[in-house]
Amino acid sequence: MNAHAGTVAIVTGAGSGIGRATVELLIEHGASVVGVDLEPSALADHDRVEWVTGDVSKDDTNLAAVERAVDHFGGLDSMVLNAGLSRRGSITELAMDDFDRVMAVVVRATGLGIRAGVPAMVERGGGAIVATASTSGLGGDSGMWAYNTAKAGVINLVRSASLDLGAQDIRVNAVAPGPTETAMTTRIQSSPEFYDELRRRMALQRWGQPAEIAAAIGFLLSPAASFVTGVVLPVDGGMSANSGQFYPAGA
Repeated sequence: MNAHAGTVAIVTGAGSGIGRATVELLIEHGASVVGVDLEPSALADHDRVEWVTGDVSKDDTNLAAVERAVDHFGGLDSMVLNAGLSRRGSITELAMDDFDRVMAVVVRATGLGIRAGVPAMVERGGGAIVATASTSGLGGDSGMWAYNTAKAGVINLVRSASLDLGAQDIRVNAVAPGPTETAMTTRIQSSPEFYDELRRRMALQRWGQPAEIAAAIGFLLSPAASFVTGVVLPVDGGMSANSGQFYPAGA
């Protein structure tokens, strides 16, 4: 039985990486999906995929995605608020405009997505929302204060929203991926030393794949997680189990 058969989802940041893998998982399991990203995607050619091109930090993009879900597929059952952005630079060097943009794409967009989607979910009697946080929202990283701050914001946004929306049978959770091979991490992947440094900090001794994060998202959206809300689920190969003081045996 397909866990998502007959459901309607919105996925932001849907054009690549975790977002694309999530769209592919959902349609494979019977859902219809509205994908949202800055650029069009070949995914839109699927008969159960509609596409909205726009900036998720803008209210009208989120409202347009919900409207498309309702008009084309008859309603909205779930949302995956996955769009992300990273900027590197120390606390004394990174431009505040860069910080503001990261906060807009990561935190503001998550809030806007939830606000836009809730009325349509209430019409369906409830729903499920998953936001993409990060292990970088659970701790700090050198030169990544903007990203760390934004992802930590998503984590507490999810917790707070779960309390506000639980009585309406809307569940709100987050996944916190560790190092995952996506377009966003291309620069790190191209540095063998840095890539291997992160790999050795994970219990499974390897980087994650987008499909593995999508699988966790699919679980949190599914009826199997019907009593799960306000949770931040690390999907990180065991990275967050590591104190950071020693490498795992055999690394």
